[in-house]
Amino acid sequence: MNKRVHEEPSFVLHRHDWSEASLILEVFSRHHGRVALVAKGVKRPTSQFRSVLLALLPLHLSWGGATEVRTLKAAQWQGGQLLPPGEALLAGYYLNELLLKLLAREDPHPTLYDHYAQALALLAAGAPQAGVLRAFELLLLRELGWLPPLDHEAASLQPLRAEARYQLQTQGGLCELPPTAADGDAASTAACSAPYWLALHAALQQVSVWPSLLPLCQQDRSGALRRQLRAALHYHSGVREFQTRRWAQQVQRFVGSRAVAVPV
Repeated sequence: MNKRVHEEPSFVLHRHDWSEASLILEVFSRHHGRVALVAKGVKRPTSQFRSVLLALLPLHLSWGGATEVRTLKAAQWQGGQLLPPGEALLAGYYLNELLLKLLAREDPHPTLYDHYAQALALLAAGAPQAGVLRAFELLLLRELGWLPPLDHEAASLQPLRAEARYQLQTQGGLCELPPTAADGDAASTAACSAPYWLALHAALQQVSVWPSLLPLCQQDRSGALRRQLRAALHYHSGVREFQTRRWAQQVQRFVGSRAVAVPV
């Protein structure tokens, strides 16, 4: 069946050459999930789509076709938002890579779409990148069913003890560190306190999640939450290292020690 979609809210996640004049687009749409589209003739100077089909910009896309790769029919910029500036641009590409690696084709996630749009808007507005990325990682894992409860210990199902520290296990949930774990060792530096986990759990239950979750994620100055979420994302995506993280490291080496590291 030739399925027609009209003016669907969408973002371009990735684009690559298909022919001398055309592109294949990986698109994240609100009601249809991740979709592959062919944009015919878009690389010609006369194409009306040439200046519109950019990553990280909110678009309205129309497409049709009965095959796995649909044909783009129309594209318009929604307006009201510009590209994230400077280092925030690389942070936005990191979000795109997460969606490409973790989302199945044509599996709609409208709530996740809204969180992604909010994350890009915050990056474009100059919000602290680390907090935005950690918040989106938590929301992504929750939306896909891979974030365990953060209000009790996984093995015993007992409430978290206020004085204890807990580590997020990729194949389970929160695991309490033994009292003998020394400060500064590998396990201790990749764990968070019980009050912090409980605060994150409470924030994730809010209807409007970003105002409460973002300030909490900005408190991860030691990088413990980042390391635990990265391990979970690597496990579920099946990749050892995300390409955008490698780019960030290369940029850091090229620019020098004075550059601010992109927190991906």
